[in-house]
Amino acid sequence: MEKVMEINGIINGIVWGPWMLALLVGTGVYLTVILGLPQLRYFFLMFKEVFGNLGSKKDGEGAISSFAALSTALASTVGTGNIAGVATALHLGGPGALFWMLVSAFFGMTTKMAEVILAVRFREKDDLGNWRGGTMYILEKGANAKWLAWLFALFGFLASFGIGCAVQSNSVAEGFEMGFGIPYLWSGVVVAILTALVIIGGLKRISDVTTYLVPFMAIFYIVGAGIVVFTHSEMIPTAFANAFNMAISDPMAMPGAIAGWTIRQAMVKGVARGVFSNEAGLGSAPMVHATAVVDHPCRQGMYGIFEVFVDTIVICTLTALVILTSGVLTGRPELSGAQLTLSGFESVLGNTGTIILSVGLALFAFSTILGWYWYSETCGTYLLGTKVIPILKVLWIAVLFVGATGGVLLGNAMQFLEHLWDMSDTLNGLMAVPNLVALLILSGEVRRLVSDFDKKRRSGEIKI
Repeated sequence: MEKVMEINGIINGIVWGPWMLALLVGTGVYLTVILGLPQLRYFFLMFKEVFGNLGSKKDGEGAISSFAALSTALASTVGTGNIAGVATALHLGGPGALFWMLVSAFFGMTTKMAEVILAVRFREKDDLGNWRGGTMYILEKGANAKWLAWLFALFGFLASFGIGCAVQSNSVAEGFEMGFGIPYLWSGVVVAILTALVIIGGLKRISDVTTYLVPFMAIFYIVGAGIVVFTHSEMIPTAFANAFNMAISDPMAMPGAIAGWTIRQAMVKGVARGVFSNEAGLGSAPMVHATAVVDHPCRQGMYGIFEVFVDTIVICTLTALVILTSGVLTGRPELSGAQLTLSGFESVLGNTGTIILSVGLALFAFSTILGWYWYSETCGTYLLGTKVIPILKVLWIAVLFVGATGGVLLGNAMQFLEHLWDMSDTLNGLMAVPNLVALLILSGEVRRLVSDFDKKRRSGEIKI
């Protein structure tokens, strides 16, 4: 196992290293240029589409509404990374990490839009009549690269059990233990039962639950974080100024290589956190966006832009501001992860802040479990066919329970969980490689679809 983890560490350093992150952001820059800044051109149109069609039924093929698909995708992307991951990025990269996180999100909005457009364009039905789509179908049907499609599905399937299941269930249990003193074992039982009740109903039930859960948990966390930030509102300009200055210059005026290292840390940690949080370029969310009832791929693409906007520009930025405006980043340098964010909440709200963060952490993690189950099922179905679905559901609940209970049942369970997280993190990063290949090969098709969408909007054929 030590040798396996050593090899995993080397691969992880590559897939989440500077060159790969540059490729992820660079792909977003390239797509932004050839598509004519769609994250700005469609910005207000995006809000009109998302909030103006909540109750309306649209024409087109698909299984669930565009908003339900968005909610399920947000359920997966808005997770523990928005709380613990942002804090870790600031702890390791300093305030400058926030700037680079926002830069990666700006270009990530176009990347996510392109992923979603292609997923809808190349979707198909499985043997049971369920709509399926995502990078594997894009690569097979659009790029004629089935071996890459198979690799993507394998990476996604294996990663899902760690990054979307065991680690998230442990975060649910951690949240309830931190806020209410509930033992991990009981949290594991409850989470397993609730998850089973949801996933047994398939995509329709998952989307029904996330449609109500995601807006509630997002508003709940935004209001709590907003109170903390508003209380320290006089520090907001300083926080943003420090984020910008420390992103491009050395705050300690250190010479040569040391100064370059501090800026590099801010850039790498910020970009990595932005990509890891909103998953733009990784190819996960398009698997659920492909199931939306929609009349044109680009209409659903706007929901992809909105997904990144909410996840990173809004929620991750609020978490960063809680930490930066409250002064805990420098006042409590020994803290990192969720404990650093918790310290920021407690600086204003005391024990109430503990409860808000605990509930927020648990809800974010639980919603991620639901969303990632669909990704796991989609990848598993592509690899092994629909016959694997009943087995997968049982396996998902079992891994979830082991993850939630941590070291309660097995003496070495926590070490197992850490190894599972590290390997899943690597597999998650590896998903980006075939996904970026698909985006670059089919960038011309994306541009054609965007041009067609703009033309039909101007003619009145498509109305928003």
